[in-house]
Amino acid sequence: MPMRLSRRRVITIMAAAAGLPLLFRAGSAQAKLVRWEGTALGAKASIALYHDDEAAANKAIGAGVEELARLERIFSMYRADSAIMSLNRDGALDGAPAELVALIDEARRYAEVTGGAFDFTIQPLWQVYLEHFTAAAPAPDGPPAAALAAARRLVDWRAVDTDAKAGRISFGRPGMAVTLNGIAQGYITDRVAAVLRAHGLERMLVDMGETRALAAKPDGSAWRVGIADPSDPAAVVDTLEIVDKAVATSGGYGTLFDEAGRFTHLIVPTTGATAPARASATVIADSAAKADALSTALAVAPADRRRAIVTAAGVSALFVSAEGTVTRMAG
Repeated sequence: MPMRLSRRRVITIMAAAAGLPLLFRAGSAQAKLVRWEGTALGAKASIALYHDDEAAANKAIGAGVEELARLERIFSMYRADSAIMSLNRDGALDGAPAELVALIDEARRYAEVTGGAFDFTIQPLWQVYLEHFTAAAPAPDGPPAAALAAARRLVDWRAVDTDAKAGRISFGRPGMAVTLNGIAQGYITDRVAAVLRAHGLERMLVDMGETRALAAKPDGSAWRVGIADPSDPAAVVDTLEIVDKAVATSGGYGTLFDEAGRFTHLIVPTTGATAPARASATVIADSAAKADALSTALAVAPADRRRAIVTAAGVSALFVSAEGTVTRMAG
């Protein structure tokens, strides 16, 4: 099968490994370092935290993992029984989980601030690419233009209605579908971090597809996050030091539909084209959900719109070009 599915975006507490968009480097610690590794929404997930009581830390991690499992039943695009999959099948959902309604409303706000560069109704276009490149002997030039044009007519974040009081979500056009993969990893990261904090833990790096660092490490140092070179994801092109911040990176190299790397998982909502494989956008924000959504948007937005989005959102961003040039912006 020509499609190569690797992790779309990841910051890991493990050693550098090929194919991972972002890499974490652990520093020294006085308190005991407790780790957990698993999966979230089909991707690798991890928790690293410092605590004097390992049993208490593991108990808190268990609660965090339970929250992860609960939220996966709402947001997963890999589970046929998730709430979002039910919504996509039926075009409407009554009694929708409050978290699904709230995250769609939050996603709508990021669609507004990015001028539609972030569009959570992109799923029909994704499906066209998926079906094309998983078919026998797919045409190397990508899906037929007619198929992409038909799918583009279903992409419009304004056509999704929510009613929080009634717990209802509905689509304005038959055939629409949503994906929150461009924000849900960050949202789940925030929620798991909140659970751990509620258990009295403070010094941690939580990665449920995007990363959030709470407090500094016991020696007072910041958490260090390496930004991978999109042309060689095993190599670090820059390093960030973060405390009480979240980081998310979007790069086309995370998932390639074809061996040549001409078509990636990052789709431009207005055109149906895909973002280049050898470039990335990183966002540093106060929440992982915000960083997640905005990195997705900035990875597909035209270069001349990036500064306006960064300024409007009030975040910091880092861009890596195909040539390896690093550009920083601050809102």
